[in-house]
Amino acid sequence: MEFSNIKLIEPTIEYEKDIWQFRQEIISSNDMDKFAGCGNLEKCFSAKEWIDTIKLHKTVETCPKDKVPSMIYIAVRETDNRIVGIIDLRYHINTPILSTWGGHMGYYVRPNERKKGYAKEMVRQNLQNCKALNIKKVMITCDANNSASERTILSNGGVFEKNVEVDGCIIKRYWITLK
Repeated sequence: MEFSNIKLIEPTIEYEKDIWQFRQEIISSNDMDKFAGCGNLEKCFSAKEWIDTIKLHKTVETCPKDKVPSMIYIAVRETDNRIVGIIDLRYHINTPILSTWGGHMGYYVRPNERKKGYAKEMVRQNLQNCKALNIKKVMITCDANNSASERTILSNGGVFEKNVEVDGCIIKRYWITLK
């Protein structure tokens, strides 16, 4: 397993080319959960625009009124400084969508970097970020058909709560209690 050599960091312009390649790989993929945890990366016209948007979402004062303050991290493999994934952290889930099926975090691992333990490690590290924000219970969800994401959640202490239906899809809700 290679997962132990990644770090979650705030996206910077240093990673501009890799961010844009990552975006193109998501667009080209056949994934159902395209752009999960990636904020508005899909809608941005440049990596710089995406990075600037992320910065606005970091504080209550600058976060758009229709959004929840959050932080997005890139998961960078330390051996080659390559982005292997993106994960977000929503500071609270006090909205109808987030409290029903969105949860505190979403994540996406590059298709050619899957099955290496990166998602598990990304969630583990992001749970430490949750602790730093004093979030005691973390909701994470996944599509009922996404067994890889379900294993990631379970391996990080997720406890199944219930299924919810969203637009004809079944979403599994899990809670992780932080000590």
